[in-house]
Amino acid sequence: MEVLKKIYRSQLFKISSLNSLSIILKIGIGLVTSKLLAVFVGPSGMALVGNLRNFMTSVESISTLGFQNGIVKYVAEIKEDKPRLQKLLSTVFISLVFVAVFLSGVLFFFASFWNQEIFGNNYQYKSVFKALALALPWYVISIFLISVLNGLGSFKRVIWINSIGNAIGLLVSIVLILEYRTFGALLAIVVSPALLFFVSFYFVNKEIDIFKSISRSAFDLEIIKNLSSYSLMALVSSVLGPLVFLAIRNNIIQTLDYNQAGYWETMMRISTYYMLFASTILTVYFLPKLAVAKNNQETKTVFWNYYKGILPVFIVGVTIVYFLRFYIVKLLFTREFLPVTTLFFWQLVGDVLKVASLILGYQFFAKKLTVAFIVTELLSLSITYFSSIFLVSIYGIEGIVMAHALTYFVYLVVLGIYFRKSLF
Repeated sequence: MEVLKKIYRSQLFKISSLNSLSIILKIGIGLVTSKLLAVFVGPSGMALVGNLRNFMTSVESISTLGFQNGIVKYVAEIKEDKPRLQKLLSTVFISLVFVAVFLSGVLFFFASFWNQEIFGNNYQYKSVFKALALALPWYVISIFLISVLNGLGSFKRVIWINSIGNAIGLLVSIVLILEYRTFGALLAIVVSPALLFFVSFYFVNKEIDIFKSISRSAFDLEIIKNLSSYSLMALVSSVLGPLVFLAIRNNIIQTLDYNQAGYWETMMRISTYYMLFASTILTVYFLPKLAVAKNNQETKTVFWNYYKGILPVFIVGVTIVYFLRFYIVKLLFTREFLPVTTLFFWQLVGDVLKVASLILGYQFFAKKLTVAFIVTELLSLSITYFSSIFLVSIYGIEGIVMAHALTYFVYLVVLGIYFRKSLF
């Protein structure tokens, strides 16, 4: 009984519980949007949605300069030192706004080029890229604000922002998909994140007077140098990663067809829902803990709290998902998507291995291990790309999820060896 009381009173339990409610809300919202996409867009439209999501991830990473994890780390470390905190906030804010405005211009004036690169010659959605250009600066500022809150340790407010943002995204998606079908689905993807600015600004303002903390005179190039390693890491993972997936999806379209690519995107969409439980609690709770861990023993404690508290729950959860896969596909989508059920086994195996390795991967960001991160990430992306091409040619669309499992098996082994002193 005392053990249960101790768990119940722990900060991790409280944050995990609130986070779980937030994720359940997001999954509930995802059920509605997935059903709308299935009915009004279909498998081929789902492939277009996947291409745009991958492109968006790359654009967002470039526009935020990959600073998110760096902001969390440095704010957590210097939050009591007001002058240093002001320098950090001013430098990052000014840099991000400048880059976001520049990228917006590139997106707006070269919309035709981006349309052809992402959607091909058969689809004309230039307006989507122009809308993205207008929305991007607002989204970038919201990411900055959320990262500051995360670094300050305001876990609950970060979770509330995500929950409210998801609800707003649902309303926007419903209206746009019902009105404009595939075009509406694509438009919702680029517009919804920008609306997060108003929610994040409201919550950040309760914690810190953010815009009074920002001054041009406080701009410091030394801070940019310190954060540059995070930019390099983000360039590899958040820019090259989505581009690799874009290339893989285009290969599936050419080798198989749009519908098969849509089935893979559907499986990825389902995976995203349950992966949120682990990834969000990692970002919100464990990354700040790793950032302030002073030695191997403290790092080991953080690692094993994760492996004992989060990983077993995740394994139980995905096991349930596997046995309910037919119901899940029919509930979230339509009978047209039932071929997706053949992809679950290897996707779930890969996701368990991914969740086991994520906490180790976050140590690269927490301790700014730039070179090691880039080497392991390039290894991971190379295995993903080449094994996908090879296995798809042999096993069809199922080969893509086999490649996913293979990638994270190798990744976990490599990270386990690299961080063996902190683990054991």
